[in-house]
Amino acid sequence: MNPQHIINRFVKYVTIDTESDPNNPAFPSTEKQWNLARLLEQELIEIGMQNVELDQNCYLMATLPSNVDHPTPTIGFVAHLDTSPDFTGTNVQPQIHENYDGKDIVLNKKENIILSPDYFKDLLQYKGQTLITTDGTTLLGADDKAGVTEIVSAMEYLLQHPEIKHGTIKICFTPDEEVGKGAELFDVKKFGADWAYTMDGSQIGELEYENFNAAKAKVTINGKIVHPGYAKGKMINSTLIANQFITALPSTDVPEKTSGYEGFFHLHHISGNVEQTVLQYIIRDHDKNLFEQRKELIRNIADNINKEIGKNLIEIDIKDQYYNMKEKITPVMHIVTVAEEVMKDLNITPIIKPIRGGTDGSQLSYKGLPCPNIFAGGHNFHGRYEYVPVESMIKATEVIIGIAQKVAQ
Repeated sequence: MNPQHIINRFVKYVTIDTESDPNNPAFPSTEKQWNLARLLEQELIEIGMQNVELDQNCYLMATLPSNVDHPTPTIGFVAHLDTSPDFTGTNVQPQIHENYDGKDIVLNKKENIILSPDYFKDLLQYKGQTLITTDGTTLLGADDKAGVTEIVSAMEYLLQHPEIKHGTIKICFTPDEEVGKGAELFDVKKFGADWAYTMDGSQIGELEYENFNAAKAKVTINGKIVHPGYAKGKMINSTLIANQFITALPSTDVPEKTSGYEGFFHLHHISGNVEQTVLQYIIRDHDKNLFEQRKELIRNIADNINKEIGKNLIEIDIKDQYYNMKEKITPVMHIVTVAEEVMKDLNITPIIKPIRGGTDGSQLSYKGLPCPNIFAGGHNFHGRYEYVPVESMIKATEVIIGIAQKVAQ
């Protein structure tokens, strides 16, 4: 596996802006996602993939035909094209750091932006490796262009090495994963795989088949504005009621104070004035019963405050987003075991743990395509401190090739 080839491919992908838009219901949510999709379409044709198809919703599928003469399961690999709207992905300028020395990395001297192992301790496990970082002003896009790079590179390698035996392999690159729509219009029947893997995890060794149950909640608080000099008994300040609502939720159940299987309420956006305040939450929990209890708590707090005030000023709108794929993966655990065995064969220590987030694999599993998640190698996603070790991308590519071989056996 040629490291420079991997680097060149990854850099080419991340410098194409594919940021998605949570406020646009169109598919894809941004026109610029087509730019990478069309480039990949041509690249897949050029390396020799079959049945390359980019559909009207920006889903790109392709097939690597079997090169064995006995029946094998058809497997798939999936990654997403878009990058997070949480932080800008415009004008990404990747920085390459060879033979990382374990010290601070100056991302941007002018702005004094530093990627430090004192804060990001995971950096130290990659001492001596080649790291690709941002320039401190954008995200990198390893989530999930590292996964895209690995899938394309693995398919190219298998095509160039027909002595490596494999069954039929399907691949798909999806739009809008970062805004929760990545698998919404995914045609599982057309894809035609018995099972698949998303290449969308973080550090080397991650192998995941559990994820959060997820919902989003919009809390709208309606107030009444009058002149403050004449406000007694008349003004209703929605911002103060919003504060009452926020503090009624458990202060420890937030992302920055939870880990492992612990769920949370995440207040990610506030907008408002005296007349109206809107709170945007995401609700997460691995346990389905606790997940339902969290949604009920949101509703109960609103009901209690409305009763206390004597007016129905708080409106709640809760929508489920996705569910824990464990329920769908557990009956077919051999697909996790295959990936685990391949990692061990490659001297990678499998890290089997729950995903503290979502993945296309969750929705795909509920649509009939069991789909665990494998590491893509990146760290610190969705921000200026994002980085990926080149060696991790190479290992992820080797895992894809290894799974193809093992399933064919």
